[in-house]
Amino acid sequence: MPDPAPTRGRLIALEGIDGCGKSTQARALAKALGARLTHEPGATPLGARLREILLAPGAPDAPGITPRAEALLMAADRAEHVALVVEPALASGEWVVTDRYSGSTLAYQGWGRGLLPEQLAWLVSWAAGGLVADLSVLIDVAPEVAAVRLGRKADRLERLGPGFAGRVREGFLAQAEADPARWAVADGTMDVPALAVHILSVVRERLGEPPVSSR
Repeated sequence: MPDPAPTRGRLIALEGIDGCGKSTQARALAKALGARLTHEPGATPLGARLREILLAPGAPDAPGITPRAEALLMAADRAEHVALVVEPALASGEWVVTDRYSGSTLAYQGWGRGLLPEQLAWLVSWAAGGLVADLSVLIDVAPEVAAVRLGRKADRLERLGPGFAGRVREGFLAQAEADPARWAVADGTMDVPALAVHILSVVRERLGEPPVSSR
C-alpha cells in the first residue's frame, strides 16, 4: 500500500515592532520544535531583491516609496514566499516558523502608513492564497524599549521614529485583541531564555507537538 499522505504542518508567525526580539525568538522556537525557519521579506530570490528596495536606507536623494506601492511590494514578497517556501513545507508535513507574516503588513502599512485595514486584508489574503498562520505570537514592547535595543544603523522603516512604531504597535495589539484564537501576546521585556520558554509553552498549549519527522 502507498504511504499515507503526511499530516499537514503548522504555520507559526512571530510578530512585533522592530527591536522587539522576534528574530531571536523565531530562531529559538524553530530549533525547539524542529521546524523550518523562514522570514519576511527576503526569503526567496525575488524577495531578497524586494527587501533591498523596501528596507535599505538608500542615499539621501533616493526616491521614496508611496504607501500603496510599499504594500504591493510586501504582497509580492509574500506571494513568492508562500508559493515557494511556506506552502510546500506545510504540505509535506513540516512545521514552519516565520519571522513576520501577514500581521506585519496590516500593522505597518495599515496602522503605520494609514492605509485602510479592510482593503489591506483582502490584498494580504490574496497574496498568500488564503493561507493564514495557525498561531501568531506578538512579542510586545514599547517603542522606547525597542529603539534602545536596535542600537545600529536603522533601515528605511526603522528610521520613521517612535510615533510610527507606536502606531504599528497599536495595530499588532488590535489584531491580537480581535482574534485571540489565532494570536498570543508575550511580554517582550522578559529575559531572552525565559521568553523562549514561555513562547514554546504557548505554542505547545495551542498547537500540540509537531511530529518527530517535522524537519
